Amino acid sequence: MDPMTQSAQISSSQGFADGQNSAAKESKLSDSFLSSSPVSLIQSPQVKDLIHWRDPKKSGVVFGLTMLLLLSLAAFSVISVVSYLLLALLCVTITFRIYKSVVQAVQKSSEGHPFKALIDKDVSIPPETFRKHVDASLTYINRALKQMSRLFLVEDLVDSLKLAVVMWLLTYVGAVFNGITILILADILLFAVPPIYEKNKTQIDQYIDLVRTQVNTTIAKLQEKLPGAVKRSKAE
Repeated sequence: MDPMTQSAQISSSQGFADGQNSAAKESKLSDSFLSSSPVSLIQSPQVKDLIHWRDPKKSGVVFGLTMLLLLSLAAFSVISVVSYLLLALLCVTITFRIYKSVVQAVQKSSEGHPFKALIDKDVSIPPETFRKHVDASLTYINRALKQMSRLFLVEDLVDSLKLAVVMWLLTYVGAVFNGITILILADILLFAVPPIYEKNKTQIDQYIDLVRTQVNTTIAKLQEKLPGAVKRSKAE
């Protein structure tokens, strides 16, 4: 075989292999990010059991604590809430430490520090885990920047108009609610909607399908009438 041809084939094979490795790495990073994303967290079995009230006591405790935290943030500053929480934690640990010391002195026992098992526990973050999450976050950030560039530079007129409508609606939401209020409503909906949906799944799915059909029909008509709109069907 001609040396020049053989060299070109080797170079082409290496380029193809590098492309495959890069794609595999990006897919792996994307999967890693998705596995730690809020959507994946909500879909985990433990969270599903909480928001579907499988164990009413556990779900009630979690809902009550999150609601108490959000209401505290609505009434006080973040610094005050964090300071009070840390102060309460210190009061509990110091009181327990003194109590155990008194008990040991009275009983003349040598059990040692009550939190020794927790003190000896390694709480450091491995560098590999940190780098993995940083790389996964970077992949997500790059995708978000690319999407923002596509929307704000009007690559697809219909998508940019959708974003404009959403931003316009959010101006009215922002005039009525602040961020903490929205989080409180989201917390209530997170624990209230899943059980209701589970009980009335068939009827709700029918209404959702009707709304989705109407929305898709309206968007299709807009894509036909608006000048410069990039139709995905042609692009595909």
